[in-house]
Amino acid sequence: MPSCKTLLQALRAGAHDAALAALYALDGTQASLDAARDRARRVAQALADTFSPGEDSPAALFSGPGRTEIGGNHTDHQHGRVLCGSVDMDMLACAAPNSQNVIRIQSEGYPALEIGLDDLSVREEEKNTSAALVRGVAARIRELGYTLSGFDACVTSTVLSGSGLSSSAAYETLVGNILNHFCCGDALDAITIAKIGQFAENVYFGKPCGLMDQMGSSVGGVVFIDFADPANPVVERVDYDFTKSGHALCIVDTASSHGDLTDDYADITREMGAVAARFGKAVLRDVPLEDFRAAIPALRQECGDRAVLRAMHFYDDDRRAVKEAAALKNGDFDFFLALVNQSGLSSSLCLQNTWSISDPRQQAIPLCLTEAGRLLDGGACRVHGGGFAGTIQAWVPNSDLEQFKAGMEALLGEGKCHVLHIRPRGGCVVAE
Repeated sequence: MPSCKTLLQALRAGAHDAALAALYALDGTQASLDAARDRARRVAQALADTFSPGEDSPAALFSGPGRTEIGGNHTDHQHGRVLCGSVDMDMLACAAPNSQNVIRIQSEGYPALEIGLDDLSVREEEKNTSAALVRGVAARIRELGYTLSGFDACVTSTVLSGSGLSSSAAYETLVGNILNHFCCGDALDAITIAKIGQFAENVYFGKPCGLMDQMGSSVGGVVFIDFADPANPVVERVDYDFTKSGHALCIVDTASSHGDLTDDYADITREMGAVAARFGKAVLRDVPLEDFRAAIPALRQECGDRAVLRAMHFYDDDRRAVKEAAALKNGDFDFFLALVNQSGLSSSLCLQNTWSISDPRQQAIPLCLTEAGRLLDGGACRVHGGGFAGTIQAWVPNSDLEQFKAGMEALLGEGKCHVLHIRPRGGCVVAE
Protein backbone atom coordinates (compact mmCIF):
# COMPACT_ATOMS: atom_id res chain seq x y z
CA MET A 1 0.00 0.00 0.00
CA PRO A 2 1.51 3.38 -0.96
CA SER A 3 2.37 6.21 1.39
CA CYS A 4 0.50 9.53 1.34
CA LYS A 5 3.36 11.04 -0.69
CA THR A 6 3.20 8.23 -3.26
CA LEU A 7 -0.60 8.51 -3.45
CA LEU A 8 -0.32 12.23 -4.14
CA GLN A 9 2.19 11.62 -6.90
CA ALA A 10 -0.07 8.99 -8.48
CA LEU A 11 -3.07 11.35 -8.36
CA ARG A 12 -1.07 14.15 -10.01
CA ALA A 13 0.07 11.74 -12.72
CA GLY A 14 -3.51 10.69 -13.47
CA ALA A 15 -2.92 7.09 -12.36
CA HIS A 16 -6.33 6.96 -10.64
CA ASP A 17 -8.31 8.84 -13.26
CA ALA A 18 -10.34 5.79 -14.28
CA ALA A 19 -11.50 5.15 -10.70
CA LEU A 20 -12.34 8.82 -10.19
CA ALA A 21 -14.22 9.06 -13.49
CA ALA A 22 -16.36 6.04 -12.56
CA LEU A 23 -17.58 7.83 -9.44
CA TYR A 24 -17.52 11.53 -10.23
CA ALA A 25 -17.48 12.09 -13.99
CA LEU A 26 -20.70 10.30 -14.86
CA ASP A 27 -21.61 13.07 -17.27
CA GLY A 28 -18.54 12.07 -19.30
CA THR A 29 -16.99 15.53 -19.31
CA GLN A 30 -13.32 16.36 -18.84
CA ALA A 31 -14.29 19.20 -16.51
CA SER A 32 -15.93 16.76 -14.08
CA LEU A 33 -12.87 14.51 -14.10
CA ASP A 34 -10.55 17.47 -13.55
CA ALA A 35 -12.65 18.62 -10.60
CA ALA A 36 -12.66 15.11 -9.11
CA ARG A 37 -8.87 14.81 -9.47
CA ASP A 38 -8.33 18.22 -7.86
CA ARG A 39 -10.62 17.33 -4.98
CA ALA A 40 -8.82 14.03 -4.38
CA ARG A 41 -5.46 15.78 -4.42
CA ARG A 42 -6.68 18.40 -1.96
CA VAL A 43 -7.89 15.87 0.59
CA ALA A 44 -4.69 13.83 0.26
CA GLN A 45 -2.61 16.97 0.72
CA ALA A 46 -4.75 17.86 3.75
CA LEU A 47 -3.84 14.52 5.34
CA ALA A 48 -0.14 15.17 4.71
CA ASP A 49 -0.33 18.70 6.11
CA THR A 50 -2.55 17.93 9.11
CA PHE A 51 -1.19 14.64 10.39
CA SER A 52 2.22 14.22 8.69
CA PRO A 53 1.97 10.44 8.30
CA GLY A 54 5.32 8.66 8.12
CA GLU A 55 6.98 7.65 4.87
CA ASP A 56 6.07 4.03 5.54
CA SER A 57 2.50 4.73 6.63
CA PRO A 58 0.07 3.45 3.98
CA ALA A 59 -2.63 5.83 2.77
CA ALA A 60 -5.81 5.42 0.73
CA LEU A 61 -8.82 7.37 -0.52
CA PHE A 62 -12.28 6.30 0.68
CA SER A 63 -15.78 7.35 -0.35
CA GLY A 64 -19.15 7.26 1.40
CA PRO A 65 -21.85 8.45 -1.04
CA GLY A 66 -25.12 10.17 -0.31
CA ARG A 67 -28.27 8.36 -1.30
CA THR A 68 -31.54 9.32 -2.93
CA GLU A 69 -34.88 7.70 -2.21
CA ILE A 70 -36.38 6.71 -5.55
CA GLY A 71 -39.48 4.76 -4.54
CA GLY A 72 -41.31 3.85 -1.36
CA ASN A 73 -41.93 7.06 0.61
CA HIS A 74 -42.30 6.25 4.34
CA THR A 75 -42.68 2.53 3.73
CA ASP A 76 -39.54 1.17 5.39
CA HIS A 77 -40.67 1.78 8.99
CA GLN A 78 -43.74 -0.35 8.26
CA HIS A 79 -41.48 -3.19 7.04
CA GLY A 80 -42.32 -2.34 3.44
CA ARG A 81 -40.31 -2.15 0.24
CA VAL A 82 -38.18 0.69 -1.08
CA LEU A 83 -36.07 1.65 -4.06
CA CYS A 84 -33.02 3.85 -3.46
CA GLY A 85 -29.70 4.69 -5.07
CA SER A 86 -26.26 6.07 -4.30
CA VAL A 87 -25.38 9.42 -5.88
CA ASP A 88 -22.23 11.20 -6.99
CA MET A 89 -22.32 13.60 -4.04
CA ASP A 90 -20.23 12.00 -1.33
CA MET A 91 -17.89 12.22 1.61
CA LEU A 92 -14.31 11.67 0.46
CA ALA A 93 -11.51 10.89 2.90
CA CYS A 94 -7.81 10.31 2.71
CA ALA A 95 -6.77 8.14 5.64
CA ALA A 96 -3.68 6.43 7.02
CA PRO A 97 -3.15 4.15 10.03
CA ASN A 98 -1.46 5.56 13.10
CA SER A 99 0.10 3.81 16.09
CA GLN A 100 -1.74 5.74 18.79
CA ASN A 101 -4.84 3.55 19.31
CA VAL A 102 -6.99 6.55 18.48
CA ILE A 103 -9.16 7.65 15.56
CA ARG A 104 -8.50 11.25 14.56
CA ILE A 105 -10.69 12.87 11.90
CA GLN A 106 -10.46 16.38 10.51
CA SER A 107 -13.56 17.18 8.47
CA GLU A 108 -13.38 20.29 6.32
CA GLY A 109 -15.11 23.18 8.07
CA TYR A 110 -15.57 21.36 11.40
CA PRO A 111 -13.60 20.94 14.64
CA ALA A 112 -11.20 18.00 14.84
CA LEU A 113 -12.62 14.78 16.26
CA GLU A 114 -10.69 12.26 18.36
CA ILE A 115 -11.98 8.90 19.58
CA GLY A 116 -9.85 6.67 21.80
CA LEU A 117 -10.26 2.95 21.15
CA ASP A 118 -9.74 1.87 24.77
CA ASP A 119 -13.33 2.74 25.75
CA LEU A 120 -16.03 2.42 23.12
CA SER A 121 -19.04 2.44 25.42
CA VAL A 122 -22.07 4.61 24.67
CA ARG A 123 -21.72 8.18 25.90
CA GLU A 124 -24.88 10.17 26.49
CA GLU A 125 -23.10 13.48 25.96
CA GLU A 126 -22.17 12.39 22.41
CA LYS A 127 -25.75 11.68 21.27
CA ASN A 128 -26.57 13.41 17.95
CA THR A 129 -22.89 14.01 17.16
CA SER A 130 -20.39 12.69 14.62
CA ALA A 131 -18.31 11.36 17.50
CA ALA A 132 -21.17 9.02 18.40
CA LEU A 133 -21.28 7.63 14.86
CA VAL A 134 -17.52 6.97 14.79
CA ARG A 135 -17.56 5.37 18.24
CA GLY A 136 -20.57 3.24 17.35
CA VAL A 137 -19.10 1.97 14.08
CA ALA A 138 -15.84 1.08 15.80
CA ALA A 139 -17.62 -0.61 18.70
CA ARG A 140 -19.73 -2.80 16.43
CA ILE A 141 -16.73 -3.89 14.35
CA ARG A 142 -14.92 -4.85 17.56
CA GLU A 143 -18.01 -6.82 18.66
CA LEU A 144 -17.77 -8.74 15.39
CA GLY A 145 -14.36 -9.98 16.50
CA TYR A 146 -11.92 -7.71 14.71
CA THR A 147 -8.90 -6.07 16.31
CA LEU A 148 -9.06 -2.32 15.93
CA SER A 149 -6.21 0.10 15.34
CA GLY A 150 -6.19 3.86 15.07
CA PHE A 151 -6.14 5.96 11.92
CA ASP A 152 -5.93 9.59 10.85
CA ALA A 153 -8.27 10.97 8.20
CA CYS A 154 -9.12 14.22 6.47
CA VAL A 155 -12.64 14.44 5.04
CA THR A 156 -14.34 16.69 2.51
CA SER A 157 -18.02 16.47 1.64
CA THR A 158 -20.35 17.45 -1.18
CA VAL A 159 -23.42 15.88 0.47
CA LEU A 160 -25.84 18.76 0.83
CA SER A 161 -27.02 19.60 4.33
CA GLY A 162 -30.77 19.07 4.75
CA SER A 163 -31.07 17.60 1.25
CA GLY A 164 -32.48 14.24 2.20
CA LEU A 165 -29.32 12.63 0.78
CA SER A 166 -28.49 11.23 4.25
CA SER A 167 -25.15 12.67 5.29
CA SER A 168 -25.15 10.53 8.45
CA ALA A 169 -25.36 7.29 6.45
CA ALA A 170 -22.59 8.55 4.14
CA TYR A 171 -20.40 9.25 7.18
CA GLU A 172 -21.09 5.84 8.75
CA THR A 173 -20.32 4.14 5.44
CA LEU A 174 -17.10 6.13 5.08
CA VAL A 175 -15.81 5.25 8.55
CA GLY A 176 -16.92 1.63 8.14
CA ASN A 177 -14.95 1.27 4.93
CA ILE A 178 -11.82 2.82 6.46
CA LEU A 179 -11.88 0.41 9.41
CA ASN A 180 -12.77 -2.49 7.11
CA HIS A 181 -9.72 -1.76 4.97
CA PHE A 182 -7.18 -1.11 7.71
CA CYS A 183 -8.42 -3.53 10.39
CA CYS A 184 -10.53 -6.24 8.74
CA GLY A 185 -8.65 -7.01 5.54
CA ASP A 186 -11.72 -5.86 3.55
CA ALA A 187 -13.64 -8.86 4.90
CA LEU A 188 -16.86 -6.95 5.61
CA ASP A 189 -19.34 -6.83 2.72
CA ALA A 190 -21.48 -3.80 1.88
CA ILE A 191 -24.61 -5.09 3.61
CA THR A 192 -22.70 -5.77 6.83
CA ILE A 193 -21.21 -2.26 6.73
CA ALA A 194 -24.73 -0.85 6.28
CA LYS A 195 -25.97 -2.77 9.34
CA ILE A 196 -22.97 -1.51 11.32
CA GLY A 197 -23.92 2.04 10.35
CA GLN A 198 -27.52 1.50 11.43
CA PHE A 199 -26.32 0.12 14.78
CA ALA A 200 -24.18 3.21 15.33
CA GLU A 201 -27.07 5.53 14.49
CA ASN A 202 -29.63 3.65 16.60
CA VAL A 203 -27.57 2.88 19.70
CA TYR A 204 -24.88 5.58 19.84
CA PHE A 205 -26.33 8.53 17.90
CA GLY A 206 -29.81 8.01 19.32
CA LYS A 207 -31.88 8.01 16.14
CA PRO A 208 -34.21 5.01 15.63
CA CYS A 209 -33.76 4.96 11.84
CA GLY A 210 -34.46 2.10 9.48
CA LEU A 211 -31.83 0.59 7.21
CA MET A 212 -32.69 2.20 3.88
CA ASP A 213 -30.25 5.11 4.15
CA GLN A 214 -27.27 2.94 5.02
CA MET A 215 -28.11 0.36 2.35
CA GLY A 216 -28.41 3.04 -0.32
CA SER A 217 -25.03 4.48 0.61
CA SER A 218 -23.12 1.27 1.21
CA VAL A 219 -24.38 -1.08 -1.52
CA GLY A 220 -24.33 1.42 -4.38
CA GLY A 221 -26.14 1.74 -7.67
CA VAL A 222 -29.90 1.30 -7.46
CA VAL A 223 -31.08 -1.20 -4.86
CA PHE A 224 -34.50 -2.66 -4.17
CA ILE A 225 -34.93 -3.57 -0.50
CA ASP A 226 -37.63 -5.66 1.14
CA PHE A 227 -37.82 -5.02 4.90
CA ALA A 228 -40.31 -7.80 5.74
CA ASP A 229 -37.63 -9.10 8.13
CA PRO A 230 -35.76 -5.93 9.16
CA ALA A 231 -32.95 -7.94 10.74
CA ASN A 232 -32.33 -9.69 7.42
CA PRO A 233 -33.63 -7.44 4.63
CA VAL A 234 -33.64 -8.80 1.09
CA VAL A 235 -31.42 -6.55 -1.04
CA GLU A 236 -31.42 -6.72 -4.82
CA ARG A 237 -29.34 -4.64 -7.22
CA VAL A 238 -31.36 -3.12 -10.05
CA ASP A 239 -29.14 -2.69 -13.09
CA TYR A 240 -30.22 0.26 -15.17
CA ASP A 241 -28.07 2.80 -16.99
CA PHE A 242 -29.67 6.15 -16.13
CA THR A 243 -27.30 7.97 -18.48
CA LYS A 244 -29.30 6.41 -21.35
CA SER A 245 -32.71 7.45 -19.99
CA GLY A 246 -32.67 10.88 -21.62
CA HIS A 247 -33.39 12.43 -18.22
CA ALA A 248 -31.42 14.18 -15.49
CA LEU A 249 -31.99 13.63 -11.78
CA CYS A 250 -32.44 16.92 -9.93
CA ILE A 251 -32.70 17.55 -6.21
CA VAL A 252 -34.20 20.96 -5.54
CA ASP A 253 -33.58 22.67 -2.21
CA THR A 254 -36.83 24.43 -1.29
CA ALA A 255 -34.99 26.55 1.33
CA SER A 256 -37.38 25.36 4.05
CA SER A 257 -36.14 24.08 7.40
CA HIS A 258 -36.50 20.60 8.94
CA GLY A 259 -36.44 22.20 12.39
CA ASP A 260 -39.33 21.46 14.77
CA LEU A 261 -40.75 18.73 12.54
CA THR A 262 -40.14 15.81 14.91
CA ASP A 263 -43.82 15.56 15.82
CA ASP A 264 -44.84 15.56 12.15
CA TYR A 265 -42.55 12.62 11.37
CA ALA A 266 -43.60 10.78 14.53
CA ASP A 267 -47.29 11.22 13.69
CA ILE A 268 -46.85 9.26 10.45
CA THR A 269 -45.38 6.27 12.27
CA ARG A 270 -47.87 6.61 15.13
CA GLU A 271 -50.93 6.79 12.89
CA MET A 272 -49.86 3.92 10.63
CA GLY A 273 -49.09 1.94 13.78
CA ALA A 274 -52.53 2.71 15.21
CA VAL A 275 -54.18 1.23 12.12
CA ALA A 276 -51.98 -1.86 12.34
CA ALA A 277 -52.77 -2.22 16.05
CA ARG A 278 -56.48 -2.40 15.19
CA PHE A 279 -55.63 -5.82 13.67
CA GLY A 280 -53.31 -6.86 16.49
CA LYS A 281 -50.18 -6.13 14.45
CA ALA A 282 -47.23 -3.79 15.00
CA VAL A 283 -46.77 -2.73 11.35
CA LEU A 284 -48.98 -2.45 8.29
CA ARG A 285 -46.91 -4.93 6.27
CA ASP A 286 -48.38 -7.66 8.49
CA VAL A 287 -51.99 -6.59 7.83
CA PRO A 288 -53.49 -8.03 4.61
CA LEU A 289 -54.70 -5.32 2.25
CA GLU A 290 -58.14 -6.88 1.89
CA ASP A 291 -58.60 -6.87 5.69
CA PHE A 292 -57.62 -3.21 5.84
CA ARG A 293 -59.97 -2.18 3.06
CA ALA A 294 -62.89 -4.06 4.57
CA ALA A 295 -62.36 -2.27 7.87
CA ILE A 296 -62.05 1.30 6.51
CA PRO A 297 -65.48 2.50 7.74
CA ALA A 298 -64.66 1.40 11.30
CA LEU A 299 -61.08 2.64 11.07
CA ARG A 300 -62.28 6.12 10.16
CA GLN A 301 -64.13 6.28 13.47
CA GLU A 302 -61.40 4.68 15.58
CA CYS A 303 -58.23 6.16 14.07
CA GLY A 304 -59.38 9.15 12.02
CA ASP A 305 -59.40 9.85 8.30
CA ARG A 306 -55.75 10.97 8.13
CA ALA A 307 -54.54 7.69 9.60
CA VAL A 308 -56.64 5.79 7.06
CA LEU A 309 -55.26 7.88 4.20
CA ARG A 310 -51.70 7.34 5.40
CA ALA A 311 -52.28 3.61 5.55
CA MET A 312 -53.68 3.74 2.01
CA HIS A 313 -50.47 5.45 0.95
CA PHE A 314 -48.38 2.72 2.53
CA TYR A 315 -50.15 -0.08 0.68
CA ASP A 316 -50.01 1.75 -2.65
CA ASP A 317 -46.42 2.99 -2.41
CA ASP A 318 -45.18 -0.35 -1.11
CA ARG A 319 -46.52 -2.09 -4.22
CA ARG A 320 -45.45 0.86 -6.39
CA ALA A 321 -41.80 0.40 -5.36
CA VAL A 322 -41.97 -3.17 -6.69
CA LYS A 323 -43.37 -1.91 -9.99
CA GLU A 324 -40.72 0.81 -10.24
CA ALA A 325 -37.93 -1.73 -9.83
CA ALA A 326 -39.51 -3.96 -12.47
CA ALA A 327 -39.93 -1.04 -14.87
CA LEU A 328 -36.22 -0.20 -14.63
CA LYS A 329 -35.23 -3.85 -15.08
CA ASN A 330 -37.38 -3.96 -18.20
CA GLY A 331 -35.98 -0.69 -19.52
CA ASP A 332 -39.42 0.95 -19.44
CA PHE A 333 -38.43 4.41 -18.21
CA ASP A 334 -41.72 6.01 -19.27
CA PHE A 335 -43.66 3.68 -16.98
CA PHE A 336 -41.12 4.35 -14.22
CA LEU A 337 -41.75 8.10 -14.57
CA ALA A 338 -45.52 7.56 -14.41
CA LEU A 339 -45.05 5.63 -11.17
CA VAL A 340 -42.88 8.39 -9.70
CA ASN A 341 -45.63 10.90 -10.42
CA GLN A 342 -48.21 8.58 -8.85
CA SER A 343 -46.02 8.28 -5.76
CA GLY A 344 -45.73 12.05 -5.54
CA LEU A 345 -49.49 12.48 -5.78
CA SER A 346 -50.04 9.86 -3.10
CA SER A 347 -47.52 11.54 -0.78
CA SER A 348 -49.37 14.84 -1.23
CA LEU A 349 -52.96 13.61 -0.92
CA CYS A 350 -52.72 10.57 1.34
CA LEU A 351 -49.44 10.65 3.27
CA GLN A 352 -49.77 14.45 3.59
CA ASN A 353 -46.06 15.11 4.19
CA THR A 354 -45.54 18.11 1.92
CA TRP A 355 -46.30 20.78 4.55
CA SER A 356 -46.78 20.97 8.30
CA ILE A 357 -50.09 21.90 9.93
CA SER A 358 -48.06 23.56 12.69
CA ASP A 359 -47.00 26.29 10.21
CA PRO A 360 -49.45 26.53 7.30
CA ARG A 361 -47.78 29.68 5.98
CA GLN A 362 -44.73 27.58 5.03
CA GLN A 363 -45.71 25.46 2.04
CA ALA A 364 -42.47 25.53 0.08
CA ILE A 365 -42.70 21.93 -1.11
CA PRO A 366 -46.22 22.22 -2.63
CA LEU A 367 -45.16 25.51 -4.21
CA CYS A 368 -42.01 23.98 -5.70
CA LEU A 369 -43.83 20.87 -6.89
CA THR A 370 -46.40 23.05 -8.61
CA GLU A 371 -43.71 25.14 -10.29
CA ALA A 372 -41.75 22.02 -11.25
CA GLY A 373 -44.86 20.55 -12.87
CA ARG A 374 -45.35 23.77 -14.84
CA LEU A 375 -41.76 23.70 -16.08
CA LEU A 376 -41.66 20.01 -16.95
CA ASP A 377 -42.71 18.76 -20.36
CA GLY A 378 -42.70 15.08 -19.47
CA GLY A 379 -40.52 13.86 -16.64
CA ALA A 380 -41.68 13.49 -13.06
CA CYS A 381 -41.43 15.11 -9.64
CA ARG A 382 -42.20 14.20 -6.04
CA VAL A 383 -41.37 15.07 -2.44
CA HIS A 384 -37.94 13.73 -1.50
CA GLY A 385 -37.33 11.84 1.74
CA GLY A 386 -39.13 12.53 4.99
CA GLY A 387 -40.97 15.58 3.70
CA PHE A 388 -42.76 18.53 5.34
CA ALA A 389 -39.74 20.67 4.38
CA GLY A 390 -36.40 20.22 2.62
CA THR A 391 -36.19 19.03 -0.97
CA ILE A 392 -38.09 17.72 -3.95
CA GLN A 393 -36.87 15.25 -6.55
CA ALA A 394 -37.38 15.69 -10.29
CA TRP A 395 -36.55 13.59 -13.32
CA VAL A 396 -36.09 16.20 -16.05
CA PRO A 397 -35.80 15.55 -19.81
CA ASN A 398 -32.29 16.54 -20.88
CA SER A 399 -33.73 18.90 -23.48
CA ASP A 400 -35.54 20.83 -20.70
CA LEU A 401 -32.80 20.78 -18.06
CA GLU A 402 -31.46 24.29 -18.62
CA GLN A 403 -34.95 25.81 -18.59
CA PHE A 404 -35.99 23.76 -15.55
CA LYS A 405 -32.90 24.71 -13.56
CA ALA A 406 -33.29 28.39 -14.44
CA GLY A 407 -36.98 28.37 -13.52
CA MET A 408 -36.50 26.70 -10.15
CA GLU A 409 -33.61 28.97 -9.23
CA ALA A 410 -35.60 32.05 -10.26
CA LEU A 411 -38.09 30.97 -7.59
CA LEU A 412 -35.65 29.80 -4.92
CA GLY A 413 -32.29 31.42 -5.58
CA GLU A 414 -29.08 30.50 -7.37
CA GLY A 415 -27.57 27.13 -6.55
CA LYS A 416 -30.81 25.57 -5.27
CA CYS A 417 -31.26 23.07 -8.13
CA HIS A 418 -28.63 20.31 -8.10
CA VAL A 419 -28.07 17.82 -10.92
CA LEU A 420 -27.07 14.42 -9.56
CA HIS A 421 -26.11 11.09 -11.07
CA ILE A 422 -26.78 7.58 -9.81
CA ARG A 423 -23.31 6.19 -9.33
CA PRO A 424 -22.62 2.47 -9.78
CA ARG A 425 -20.57 1.95 -6.60
CA GLY A 426 -21.44 2.54 -2.98
CA GLY A 427 -18.96 2.94 -0.14
CA CYS A 428 -15.52 1.94 -1.34
CA VAL A 429 -11.77 2.34 -1.46
CA VAL A 430 -11.33 4.78 -4.32
CA ALA A 431 -7.57 4.65 -4.66
CA GLU A 432 -4.53 3.42 -2.75
